[in-house]
Amino acid sequence: MTERILIACEESQAVTKELRQLGYKAYSCDVLPCSGGHPEWHLQQDVDPLLKEEWDMIIAFPPCTHLCVSGARWFKEKYVDGRQQQGIDFFMLFANADCAKVAIENPVGIMSTEWRKPDQIIQPWQFGDNYQKTTCLWLKGLPKLIPTDIVDRGEVVTFKSGKSMTKWYADTLRLPPEEWSKIRSKTFPGIAKAMADQWADAVVDEQLTLFGA
Repeated sequence: MTERILIACEESQAVTKELRQLGYKAYSCDVLPCSGGHPEWHLQQDVDPLLKEEWDMIIAFPPCTHLCVSGARWFKEKYVDGRQQQGIDFFMLFANADCAKVAIENPVGIMSTEWRKPDQIIQPWQFGDNYQKTTCLWLKGLPKLIPTDIVDRGEVVTFKSGKSMTKWYADTLRLPPEEWSKIRSKTFPGIAKAMADQWADAVVDEQLTLFGA
């Protein structure tokens, strides 16, 4: 297959590997080295120059550190020092990318008001993984993901304060910040497979239509 697909801000290579298994020329990109085991498919660099190239599809996972509602208590500080605007501007690089098929993933955050509401909100438990992680998808030229395997939502822990949290997320709090941020940002296997299976089909279908097949 000749389709070129860019998976931006993905050091884990979760989606990249799924697409490669299907025969697509998928490339992960991140300023960090990849942890997915395939450096030959990884572009360790700033993504800006790559967005000027021609891609059949772009799937982006821009950092949510300055955008997600879980960090709302620091929003005022981040607004004043410009970090929040930097996060917004980086997100919008993908929203404005010159590509017919774009998907942008992020948690619930300020982009719903800064730009527009997401086209879809999904959970790992809809795709075979026993976890909760509310995930927003902004889509251009791509269909909404169809759940593949509805399973249990996973264990929830309740703290003395009365606040509850999914156990997998709570467990990451014991780790150094640089470690838990990586774990929280990784794409769950079931979602990665669904993205590859369902969205790559959309690229092929368009190519077949263009060539009159």
